[in-house]
Amino acid sequence: MKHTTVLISGASIAGPALAFWLARYGCTVTVVERAPALRPGGQAVDFKGETHRTVLSRMGILDDVRALQTGGHDQTIVDAAGRALAVIPGEFSGGEVEIRRGDLSRLLYDRTANDCEYLFGDSVTSLTDTPGGVHVTFAAAAPRTFDLAIGADGIHSNVRRLAFGPERDYVRFLGHYYALVELGVDGDPVMYNEPGRMAALGGPKAPALFVFASPELRYDRYDPESQKDVLRAAYRGGSWRIPELMARLADATDVYLDSISRAEVPAYSKGRVALLGDSAYGNTLGGFGTGLAVVGAYVLAGELRTAGGDHRAAFAAYESAFRGYARVARQGNAGPFLAPGSRPRMAMRNWMFRSPWMLRLLLKATDRFATGIDLRDYR
Repeated sequence: MKHTTVLISGASIAGPALAFWLARYGCTVTVVERAPALRPGGQAVDFKGETHRTVLSRMGILDDVRALQTGGHDQTIVDAAGRALAVIPGEFSGGEVEIRRGDLSRLLYDRTANDCEYLFGDSVTSLTDTPGGVHVTFAAAAPRTFDLAIGADGIHSNVRRLAFGPERDYVRFLGHYYALVELGVDGDPVMYNEPGRMAALGGPKAPALFVFASPELRYDRYDPESQKDVLRAAYRGGSWRIPELMARLADATDVYLDSISRAEVPAYSKGRVALLGDSAYGNTLGGFGTGLAVVGAYVLAGELRTAGGDHRAAFAAYESAFRGYARVARQGNAGPFLAPGSRPRMAMRNWMFRSPWMLRLLLKATDRFATGIDLRDYR
């Protein structure tokens, strides 16, 4: 693999995690990222179970992740008057180790920046699969040919679009949207529901998180003002602190709104191009995305090493080893759980967290999903 050149699109979590292993195995790695720099902050992500711990330990970053963890705070579900209705334990929402996405991204970047080339503020504009490699053109950089190209660029993957086809063929909208907004609101973590919509504030999952049911919407994902308009319309007439939060929206400079959707691809690879993380098996707000990305990077790189760089054998082995593990992303939909569509469903969800035996069942299920893979030692 010392003569293998690999292009990775996406510098959030999956991309740098894959770059870490491929560089260690001797590949020449280039990571291209549309954003002009690493994205700081963001919501908290988590790791849970022995499989996640093992991969982080083999990467040598488990202690670093623990040092940056947010602590997994309990979150109180409240009514319109602020009275507590139930408590979501930190071990459920934050797993064993919870860390801000931006902190994890920075950690992975720092571990790979000296061994890999990063192209920020650029993106892939075409991919041409040839017998001798993947010819790639960029928006800014000069064209190049790589042995392999990997799409680790999220559920709206540019690589998947270019190599596989339009997003509508591979991404399924699940009936809800979510928004992360930096509103400058501190305090203990709280969550408030009205039928079909939710607002959560405080704690390590700041910025504020909003989830609401909606038909599929048309808006500019890169225009903060367009996203603010969508959010105001969705929360019009709300109680609790919603009028205050919507008033703060005008001054918010950090806004991210997107659909809750699921990636559904029949195969993780096509020729010399493969998909990793959310681009292949993403499920927005599903709770397993970061773990799947890091474990998937470990498996994909390991199978490439085992196959001596033979991409056909490696990609087939990666899919065989990983598709069963990624089934958790095909099963869930966080929207109805976070923003139940009726008051009886809200009451049922709250009861689940007040019931000790139901909570134990939920925690056991998440641990089973997180550890459901026979993890090889590729090192």
